[in-house]
Amino acid sequence: MRTHARRTIAGAAIAAFALIAAACGSGDDGGTIEGPTITIGSANFSENALVAEIYAQALESEGYQVERKLNIGSREIYAPALEAGELDLIPEYIGTMLTYLGGTASPDSAETHAALQVAWEPAGIEVLDYAPAQDKNGFVVTQATADELGLAKVSDLAAHNGTLVLGGPPECPEREFCLKGLEDVYGLSFAEFRPLDVGGPITVAALEGDEIQVGLLFTSDGTIVAKDFVLLEDDKGLQPAENLAPAVRAEILEAYGDKFAETLQKVSSKLTTAELTALNKFVGIDGQDPEAVAAEWLKAIGVTE
Repeated sequence: MRTHARRTIAGAAIAAFALIAAACGSGDDGGTIEGPTITIGSANFSENALVAEIYAQALESEGYQVERKLNIGSREIYAPALEAGELDLIPEYIGTMLTYLGGTASPDSAETHAALQVAWEPAGIEVLDYAPAQDKNGFVVTQATADELGLAKVSDLAAHNGTLVLGGPPECPEREFCLKGLEDVYGLSFAEFRPLDVGGPITVAALEGDEIQVGLLFTSDGTIVAKDFVLLEDDKGLQPAENLAPAVRAEILEAYGDKFAETLQKVSSKLTTAELTALNKFVGIDGQDPEAVAAEWLKAIGVTE
C-alpha cells in the first residue's frame, strides 16, 4: 500500500511555493464569493502539494477565498488538523486513508471510496468524487524488456518464471502488495529478489542497467514517462485502490452549496494517472514551478481561461 510520506520530489521548489497564500479569488465576473476562507492543506511531498495547488487555483478562479498551508506533514498531522477545522480541504488517497481509519481497502475504487465516505463522515469530513488518477505500487520494466518478452500486464511475467530479477524495497518479500502478493495472487517466481530503495533512484538505475528486469515504482512517478518505462497493468487487482479525492469539511460544503463541489469535480474528472504522471515529471524532473504547472494544466482542461 502506498505510504506517501516516504517520497519528497523537488522539495525546495515546493517549499517555496507552499509559502504563497492567496487571499481572494475572482470569478468570471470579477467578484468574490462571500463565505469562509477555505484553508487548503497537503502532505509533505510534491505530488500532493501540486494537487492541492490545482484545487486552490480552480476554486480561486470561481471567486472563492483561499489560503494555502501546503507541505504540513504526514497523514498523522494533516488528518487531525482537517477534523479539527484547522484545514478545510486536502487531496487524499482513498485506500490509504481508509486503512488509516481502520477500514480495509479493496482494488475496487467505487467500493473503497464508499467505505471511506462512511468511515470519515462521523468526524464531519466529506469525500467528494474521486479522480481516475491513482498513486499506488506499480511494477515496471524498460521498454526494451517489454518488447523482448511481450510484457504489458503483470500476469505476462508468469511466462518467464524463474528467469527475471525483481528489485524493490527491502521489506518487499514479506509484503502482501509486493513479492508475497506477486507469488500468491499471480503465481510468479523470480530468479532473485534484490533489495533496493522505495521506488527511488536506485531502483531506476538498476532497471536502466539491467541489474533488475522488474522494479517497483509508484504508478504516478514522473520517472516512468521520463525514462520511457512500461507500467505493467495490475490485471488481477493485487493493489488496493488509491484514487485521489478531495476531502472537505462538511461545514464548508454546507456554507457554499453544490457549486463548490462541482468546481472540484471538474478537476477530478480530468485527472488521470497519465496526466498526474506528466505533471509530476514537469515538477519533479524538469524542475518547473509547481504553481505555473498547475495553472497551465487547468487552462488546458478548460477549468480556467
